Amino acid sequence: MNHIFIIGFVWPEPNSSAAGIRMLQLIHLFLSKNWKITFASPATHTQHMLDLDALGITTCTIEINNPSFDHLIKKLQPDVVVFDRFMIEEQFGWRVAKHCPNTLRILNTEDLHSLRKTRQECFKKNKKHTFTYLFASDYTKREIASIYRCDLSLLISDFEMKILKSTFKIEEQLLHYFPLLSDPITSAIKNHWPSFEEREHFITIGNFRHDPNWNAILYLKQTIWPLIRKEVPQAELHIYGAYPPPKATQLDHKNEGFLIKGWAKDAREVVKKSRVCLAPLRFGAGIKGKLVEAMLCGTPSITTTIGAEGILGEDSDWSGFIANTPEKIAKAAIALYSNKNMWHQSQQNGIEIINTRFQKNKHEPILITKIEELLSNLTKHRSQNFIGSMLQFHTLRSTEFMSRWIEEKHK
Repeated sequence: MNHIFIIGFVWPEPNSSAAGIRMLQLIHLFLSKNWKITFASPATHTQHMLDLDALGITTCTIEINNPSFDHLIKKLQPDVVVFDRFMIEEQFGWRVAKHCPNTLRILNTEDLHSLRKTRQECFKKNKKHTFTYLFASDYTKREIASIYRCDLSLLISDFEMKILKSTFKIEEQLLHYFPLLSDPITSAIKNHWPSFEEREHFITIGNFRHDPNWNAILYLKQTIWPLIRKEVPQAELHIYGAYPPPKATQLDHKNEGFLIKGWAKDAREVVKKSRVCLAPLRFGAGIKGKLVEAMLCGTPSITTTIGAEGILGEDSDWSGFIANTPEKIAKAAIALYSNKNMWHQSQQNGIEIINTRFQKNKHEPILITKIEELLSNLTKHRSQNFIGSMLQFHTLRSTEFMSRWIEEKHK
């Protein structure tokens, strides 16, 4: 039985974010193989965090720049360590490599943070994002170095997989495509969905602490929703998401049909009751969980090119419309909300995307096989990653001495 040690950037919240859903899917996969799991995080506990103890998972709180982690990892001696996001690998990776050199190190990227960050910076400066900005960013250098230091990195988006392979020339053996997963949408499931007539209003959903989500809400409030509301005055826009700050709740305006609903106890239920999902994302990365969830609820959506990235296949039609200007987004939203035939076809497109691209029974066995192969041939695998070995060599020295300096300073 393998022992998996997951170091979380935060404690998983599957009802709050796509990252939480992703982590829960990994946990369930490991548990299905009867692997032992220990989950640790330096983050504080939250009100919406998953009850890991109820799943039989051992949990512990750890500290950054604290030698107590060294004692913990030496005691655990796990077979596999999963770093949740590259920042966690930066903090704890060198300690794992030093005290457990034969442990398989996996990076769960969630999304390419450098891509999201440089896109956001370009958006703020009103500049078109290009790979030139990605190459120039120190953030990118840190993230790519982390990928090289690990034995395997999990990518949730095939678009980002292509960037790493074609633009950064990272060998495929260091990367593994593992998207958000789902069981098939069957006819029986579809038949239990509310009909076109039984649904009403628009919805947008997403953690308010996530910058792309907050920016999209402001975009809707200031520019897009007035255009929609003018043509469909009876419709409302319901905004759901975890951790709404006062600046968000202040946007609530019943007379405008713009309603801040806050955290949804059951996100799928509120999405399922809505007729159309709006996600006008202007920057971001990874897979947008809200759009996958909308398809799983039979709710067509309007999003941008960035929103559809990593979800739409080359031979697929979107579950609704992809548009990139306020006018086109509003026009598409009005048409989709009002046209029953168009709505049904969009719903069917979503079913086909889920059933062809995100199937659990296809992707889970491949990842398990990959992990088991790496555990059996780790020395050979690492011998083919000289850049990773070189970066690990320097990191063990520079990061270790910096961390030890901080430890001494804290004393």
